[in-house]
Amino acid sequence: MRLAKYLAHAGVASRRGAEKIIAEGRVIVNDKLVTIPQTDVAVGDMVKVDGRVVKGEEKKEYYLLNKPAGYISTVVDTHNRPKVTDLIGDQKTRIFPVGRLDADTSGILLLTNDGLLAHRLTHPSYMIKKVYHATVKGKIGIKALNSLKSGPLVDGKKTVPVAVKIMNEKQYSDRTKLEIVLTEGRKRQVKKMCSAVGHPVINLHRYSFAGLTAGDLPIGSHRYLTDWEVDLLYRLVGLKPG
Repeated sequence: MRLAKYLAHAGVASRRGAEKIIAEGRVIVNDKLVTIPQTDVAVGDMVKVDGRVVKGEEKKEYYLLNKPAGYISTVVDTHNRPKVTDLIGDQKTRIFPVGRLDADTSGILLLTNDGLLAHRLTHPSYMIKKVYHATVKGKIGIKALNSLKSGPLVDGKKTVPVAVKIMNEKQYSDRTKLEIVLTEGRKRQVKKMCSAVGHPVINLHRYSFAGLTAGDLPIGSHRYLTDWEVDLLYRLVGLKPG
């Protein structure tokens, strides 16, 4: 089995995350540093990540976190900043975020040790829906709204068309609240799209991910996904439930 796949199946990170970990020189196989994700590993090989032995496939765990602002979506941080995994508590298994939310963005974030599912949920080809509530500067006009819907240029590349609606019951001259539905997953995409049409984001909250919402889950709290929810996620990305 390829090393990156082995780490993903063992719950260390998603496939993409595992490739990054390997390239960073954090993986030892049979006492030798390995930096090539395509390296093959076999039964009986000793694999370590950051000095910790990685065993075979672990029991899969799935969490839904209502992330508060001020936490970064990473497992390791050299600056000792608050991490989303700190909100889950001590775990016997090594869980990681499915994708990322900026530190100042709140809302739905999934965490798991299921590398294959995480990889597919964040891969653009599966077009997983993400619903954001964004408060932006200024009263947004028809031209800017249509530009958002059709997909403005971000980092020199046109974005995929999105669904956008104004959520304000009242129209204010200094701000507008929008609901934006994405199927792409570019870095800081909502913020960059809104800035591109002249309405920078003041506040951003992810209301829904893959159809899952926080419901009455308080901000900063988490819960296990139900079996039904896990099966739903598997079906969305073409995997067999169970």
